Amino acid sequence: MERSDLITTATQLKPVSWTSVEEFSSKREALVALINQKMENRPDLIDMVGAGNVDMMKDNHANHARFMESIFAQHSPEVLVDTVLWVFRAYRSRNFSSTYWAAQLNAWIEIYKKELSPACFKEIYPFYNWMQINIPTFNRLAEEKLEALFSSHQHSEETN
Repeated sequence: MERSDLITTATQLKPVSWTSVEEFSSKREALVALINQKMENRPDLIDMVGAGNVDMMKDNHANHARFMESIFAQHSPEVLVDTVLWVFRAYRSRNFSSTYWAAQLNAWIEIYKKELSPACFKEIYPFYNWMQINIPTFNRLAEEKLEALFSSHQHSEETN
C-alpha cells in the first residue's frame, strides 16, 4: 500500500456532522487532559516516547486534537494522509517508537467512548479505526522517507 492507496481509503470515511464537530470542539481541551494523564500513567511511556520527550508527546496530543477537529469540520483525505505521514516521520526522528501510535490511538478511542455522546463517537470512530489499521503502512512510508533523507544527506556530506 502506498500514499495514493491511503488517500483512496481515507476518501471512504464519511464526513462528520456539524453537531458532532461542535461536541468534539467543546470537549477538546478536556479530552487532551485525559489522554495526557492516561499516557503519563503508562509504565512503558519512556520506552515509547524516548527520554525527555513527555512534553513533546503532550504537544502532539494537543495538536492531534486540533487537527482532527479541523478534519472533522472539513474532511480532506489528502490533508489527513499527508499530515499523518509527516507526524510519523517527525516524531520517529525524535525517538518515538512505532508502538506509541497504537497506544495513543487506543487511548483516544477509550476516552472518546466514555466522554463523547454515542452519536459523536459513532461518527469519529471510523477515522481512528482507519488510522489504527494503517499504522504499519504509515510506519513503513515514514521509515522509507527518513532513510532516503538520511542517505541523501550522508551522500552529500561524503561528496563535499
